[in-house]
Amino acid sequence: MSVNRLLRVGTVAVASLGVLALSACGSDPEPAGSSSPGSNTSSTGGDCPKGTLNAEGSSAQKNAIEEVISKYNEKCADVTVNYNPTGSGAGIKQFNANQVDFAGSDSALKTEGVDGAEPETAQAAKRCQNNPALDLPMVIGPIAIAYNVDGLQKLVLDGPTAAKIFQGAIKTWNDPAIAKLNAGVTLPSAPISVFFRSDESGTTENFTKYLAASGAGAWTGKPAKKWTGTGAGKDKSAGVAEGVKSTKNSITYVEWSYAVDNKLGIAQIDNGSGTPVELTAESAGKALAAAKPAGTGSDLALKLDYATKEAGAYPIILATYEVVCSKGLPAEKTAMVKSFLSYFASKDGQAALTDLNYAPLPEEIRIKVDAAIQSIS
Repeated sequence: MSVNRLLRVGTVAVASLGVLALSACGSDPEPAGSSSPGSNTSSTGGDCPKGTLNAEGSSAQKNAIEEVISKYNEKCADVTVNYNPTGSGAGIKQFNANQVDFAGSDSALKTEGVDGAEPETAQAAKRCQNNPALDLPMVIGPIAIAYNVDGLQKLVLDGPTAAKIFQGAIKTWNDPAIAKLNAGVTLPSAPISVFFRSDESGTTENFTKYLAASGAGAWTGKPAKKWTGTGAGKDKSAGVAEGVKSTKNSITYVEWSYAVDNKLGIAQIDNGSGTPVELTAESAGKALAAAKPAGTGSDLALKLDYATKEAGAYPIILATYEVVCSKGLPAEKTAMVKSFLSYFASKDGQAALTDLNYAPLPEEIRIKVDAAIQSIS
């Protein structure tokens, strides 16, 4: 099923999320239109400015944001938007160090520090001239467990088995735990080659949250952007996808569009509901419906339920956020950030994602994101 069915099939499933996750923002504004930059409506950020924006971060959204930049420049040719897909961790660090105008991250800013470090939210507030930074969900990207095994047309995994594979406790494809989930399937005795993200990655953090929540204790590490399991490291989403594509009997975790683009096998997930769940737009939409709000006001961070047992819900999803200053940027940068992100969140901008195996924002969330963008000053 194509991901662009999410707008048609998943909208009903996520309608409750749109109300629940964003209720802290107050009453709904009037629905934003699909106007392009330059038409002076609330969804566009006003007339097209001029200048250059620099951004960095999530490689999971690379294909999405590059497409949106291309479409945006058809409307606003005098704004240059440079996006460097170095990974979520690098993007946040560069944003907090005042090296980029906004960051892309597959996880929201951390409210607690690690190893004595200041929380990311506090670092970001300093960067924003003592104003809070906002987490704005812009693209929904399911995470695929992608594999390359000759003749294996279908693979079923559950949380504990996936955790043991990526922890290194299960080492061969014909391990009894895998065989039990795949009755009647011929599995090779070959060793499993695991690839992981070597850069600090929000995709890694979201995937390890799934392993921790659904692995029944098999995953011994804490969810984090830095990988602590087994395997060989590859740089960014493109790196792990290419690693699996070129290596027989291998497996990785990667954003759905990269698995599709590289024609990799994608595991079905037994979430405990009794029937394995195929990764589709509809199954990702059902998992979105289990999310809860994590941010307040114009900060739209979401808390995803990786242990959902809802029938037909694919549990491994991520929200890619654009991390921006609510205030504190120079006026010319503020104008460009609002213009570009307004287009990104518009109906036109989100429609540009539907053919790239990304999940565009449900309308209820899109309206709230647009309102948060307009609040930037």
